[in-house]
Amino acid sequence: MAFGQISILGVGLLGGSIGLAMRKIQPDCRIIGYGHRQETLDRAMQMGAIDQGLTNVAAAVAGSNLVILCTPVGTFENLLKEIASALAEGCIVTDVGSTKRSVVELAEKILPPNVHFVGSHPMAGSEKRGVEFAQADLFRNAICILTPTARTDSEALKEVGTFWLSLGMGICRLTAENHDHILADVSHLPHLLAAALVAIQPAESSLLRGKGFLDATRIAAGDAVLWRDILMDNSKNLQHSISRLQQELQKIVSMLQNGDSEGIRQWLADAAARREQLGAEPL
Repeated sequence: MAFGQISILGVGLLGGSIGLAMRKIQPDCRIIGYGHRQETLDRAMQMGAIDQGLTNVAAAVAGSNLVILCTPVGTFENLLKEIASALAEGCIVTDVGSTKRSVVELAEKILPPNVHFVGSHPMAGSEKRGVEFAQADLFRNAICILTPTARTDSEALKEVGTFWLSLGMGICRLTAENHDHILADVSHLPHLLAAALVAIQPAESSLLRGKGFLDATRIAAGDAVLWRDILMDNSKNLQHSISRLQQELQKIVSMLQNGDSEGIRQWLADAAARREQLGAEPL
C-alpha cells in the first residue's frame, strides 16, 4: 500500500529518519510532523523530513493513512487519548517504542475499533538525539520487531511489515511479553550497565579512558527521559536481568578470591566464543 499521508508524532532522530527515508522511497507521500517545539518542526521541514509541522496533535493526524508514535513511551497514553477521535476510519497506528506490552495494551484499550494498531520496535538508533542527526538510511539492515495480538488486523499487520521492509529493515514477530523479556537482556540491561560504568569512574580516570571504555559506554549518552521511561516500563523484566547479572558477577568474585586463574580463563574464553557467534551486525 502506498500511503497518501503519514503523521510522525515526535520528529527527533527516529521520526526524522523515517521522514527522510519516506522522502526517498515515496516522494509523493505527504508527511506531517507533530512536536511541542516549533523550532524543531521548522528544522525538520528545512531538512526535508516533513512537509508540515504542527503543535496540535489532533490536527497532525487528521486525514493520515499511517500514524507513527515516535515520542518516549511514557507519553503514549496521553497521545493515544488525544488522537483517538481525530483518526480517519481505517487508519493504521504504529510506534517505535522499545517496550511493547504496555503500549499494545494501551492502544487496544484507547483506540476506536475502526482504527488498527500494530506494535513495532525498529532496532535502530543512536545515542545522539534530535532531528539534526536524522539519516535516511538509519533503518537499513536493522531488524524491526512486530508484536501482533489476537486482535491485530491481518491487513494492517501486512501493511506495517511492508512499510518497515521498504525502509530496508528485516522483520520478525514476537508477542509483546516475549519482546519485553528478551529486550531486557539485550537492550535495556546493556544501557543500564553503560550508565553504571560511567557512574563509578573517579574524576581522574577521564585522563586514562581508552577506546574499549568509550565503546562500552557509548550508549550511556542516550536521552535520559526516553531511557527512564523504557526502564520503568519494563521494570520487572529488567530486575530479573539484573539479578542474573549479579549472579554471574559473583562467580567472578569467587574465582578471584580463590585465585582460580583457569576458571577465569575458561569463563572469558566461553564469553569470547559466544560473542564471536553473534557477529557484528544483526543481519
